[in-house]
Amino acid sequence: MSEALQVKRPIYPLLGMILAVYVVVFALLSAKSDYCIFFLIGIWALFLLYGYWKACLAILPVAAFLSLILAGLTWVISRDAGDTMAAVNRILALCVGVIPGLALPPVLLVRNCSALKLPRMLTLGMMITLNFFPLLGDEVRKVREAMKTRGAGSLLSPGIFYRAFLIPLIVRVVNISDTLALSVETRGFAEGEAYSVYRTVNVRPRDVVFVLLVVLVTGLAVAI
Repeated sequence: MSEALQVKRPIYPLLGMILAVYVVVFALLSAKSDYCIFFLIGIWALFLLYGYWKACLAILPVAAFLSLILAGLTWVISRDAGDTMAAVNRILALCVGVIPGLALPPVLLVRNCSALKLPRMLTLGMMITLNFFPLLGDEVRKVREAMKTRGAGSLLSPGIFYRAFLIPLIVRVVNISDTLALSVETRGFAEGEAYSVYRTVNVRPRDVVFVLLVVLVTGLAVAI
């Protein structure tokens, strides 16, 4: 996930993940209902009001592109407006559901899990996984910039792709993994040992209000 999309005051991390699952499941089950689109718009607006505006805006072009493709394919196959709208609702459900994850700093989720005394191997693996793909993307960008500086040519050439891109990238990934292993050892990581959380993540009143607003949006959407 990109740091540019992260929000400074996210809702309680595990609560955000649970709500994301709820939104996706509810929307998928009610995709053929008329109120589904109103439910998704309401949830999107809630995230927007709670400071998730960067992630909310970031998903719009992706949601529009995927919706157009799936709507077109569904219409060509079924020629049914209801099925087409249901397909669009399913895509929008997935797009809205990823908003909490896009905007959540990984360290807060790890702190949350650590405070709940979840297994340390789980929290460590979660932290590594959440940070791996942004780090890999950054390394790919650096290797590409180095290729341009050297005038290495196009990645479409198998020889150039192997020597100038793939090998340097693999070396960088191996070096990063060695640094990570050394970092874990020097910080005294040990599975099963007692540990403390320096900065805990607690449920705040605004988190409870958000849950109540989600329930309200659900009720209003169904009632429409």
